Amino acid sequence: MEALALERKAEQNRELKERIAKLKKERNAIILAHYYQRDEIQEVADFRGDSFLLAQKAAQTDAEVIVFCGVHFMGESAKILAPNKTVIIPDERAGCPMADMVNVEGLKALKKRHPNAAVVTYINSSAEIKAETDICCTSANAVKVIQSVEADEIIWVPDKNLGDYVSKYTDKKMIIWEGYCNTHDMLTVKDVMEMKAQHPNAQFVVHPECRPEVVKLGDFVGSTTAIIKYCKESDCQEFIVGTEDGTGYQLRLDSPNKQFHFATKFLVCPNMKVNNLKKVAKCLETMQPQIYVPPQVAEKARLSLERMLQVK
Repeated sequence: MEALALERKAEQNRELKERIAKLKKERNAIILAHYYQRDEIQEVADFRGDSFLLAQKAAQTDAEVIVFCGVHFMGESAKILAPNKTVIIPDERAGCPMADMVNVEGLKALKKRHPNAAVVTYINSSAEIKAETDICCTSANAVKVIQSVEADEIIWVPDKNLGDYVSKYTDKKMIIWEGYCNTHDMLTVKDVMEMKAQHPNAQFVVHPECRPEVVKLGDFVGSTTAIIKYCKESDCQEFIVGTEDGTGYQLRLDSPNKQFHFATKFLVCPNMKVNNLKKVAKCLETMQPQIYVPPQVAEKARLSLERMLQVK
């Protein structure tokens, strides 16, 4: 029975992939997928990446339609950077709890209390927050962005764990918002130590959105893209992975002969996993749901994103 169900599922996926390929051609569309998406979505994507790479791709593409397989703020960023493109997402319920942890009123109040501070906002935030921001960053370029800012005081929004990590690479005063990524923050020292005991020859690679005491245990600390690159180029053959489990798709693709153990089975973002092949096909058919950002918000938010993309 189980074998039959798997065969049926595989056939449905083949049909969906054919439909998606046809619709993509008809719509002159490109599919961008975050590394945390389901394997089936990463398979049909024209480009896979982390927040930074996908933001770059959205700004550069010649396609008329961008299908953004990620969470809502990522689709917003694509629309802000490519205002003349149609940006659609498979499921508009794919939100980000961390992005919801910061609000415009609170950020404005913080800016009033620290008038000389520059606001650096992690790209995992709403368009409205980006509009109140001097420059955005991602985990891939956060340190470089902080170093590029002339102000001696930084208001950092919204991830306190990434903020703590970045603060170790600067003498600037960091005023850190108390947000966090629900998924990465779940990982504990106990989880990591148990995995290290089970896999003594494995290196621990970890995302800086994890708790500071967990990050401290890392043999390598970096963004999702940096982790993938490190594992591919390293002589080590076994890794304990401290980031969202969707990363496993690209890790296995790049390094098929290496072993990857996720630090805990709970490193799964339910919001990223809301999307599936059926929803990708449907959004291409209906061209809905589309991302809309009010022009006055988009104009201000674009500056913060463009400044980020200019940092080398």
